[in-house]
Amino acid sequence: MGRPERWKSLAGSRKSFSPEYREEAVKLVIESSKPIAQVARDLGLNAGTLTNWVNAYRREHSDEEPALTVEERARLKEQERIIRELRLENEFLKKAAAYFAQEQQ
Repeated sequence: MGRPERWKSLAGSRKSFSPEYREEAVKLVIESSKPIAQVARDLGLNAGTLTNWVNAYRREHSDEEPALTVEERARLKEQERIIRELRLENEFLKKAAAYFAQEQQ
């Protein structure tokens, strides 16, 4: 029992990319503020593939990233606090909207 005919064509359509191409694609993600999905679309790649490349690059080069400065740490902590507050407010608003929607019925 063999594979369906359509699978045979899919199996042979796998692309291979040179290490240089992969590295350039990863640098586009790391050096720009664009999301991986957008860079992948721009390059005609699958977002999952590019995500794998970026994760592998970050694992291999994790020691090259500079440590955060005191100011960056303070800013990060402040941004995390703001995110927590916004999430709480968002949850409250969702519950209030559900309550009022139920009351309207």
